[in-house]
Amino acid sequence: MGSSKFFTLKEARLSNNCPECYANDGLEITFKQKLTENIFYKAITSETSQHIHCYNCNTDIFPIRWTDDIERVVDYQQRAVDLRPKSIKLKPLAWAFILFDLLIVTTIILFATGVISF
Repeated sequence: MGSSKFFTLKEARLSNNCPECYANDGLEITFKQKLTENIFYKAITSETSQHIHCYNCNTDIFPIRWTDDIERVVDYQQRAVDLRPKSIKLKPLAWAFILFDLLIVTTIILFATGVISF
């Protein structure tokens, strides 16, 4: 019913040596932030992910393979990323549901207080 996906915040080339092929011009880091969407709302969460890929040997570099130099550069790049603030945007169906609920609650209160009667 709902879906979650990540959108790209920043991509940066790294000049560090790849732990797989030892080339120093193929690493790229990508920072992503999570977007959740369903029929009622669309929300940006504070959850982020980072992904390093080497374009010379065409491999993904997982955090277990990061060297100390790569970790320092990742920390530096992570501080430079501007995260989008957490937000929730209600869709028209959610607004219709809220208005319908308010109408029902108002009718019940007016009926209980005797303002209207059937």
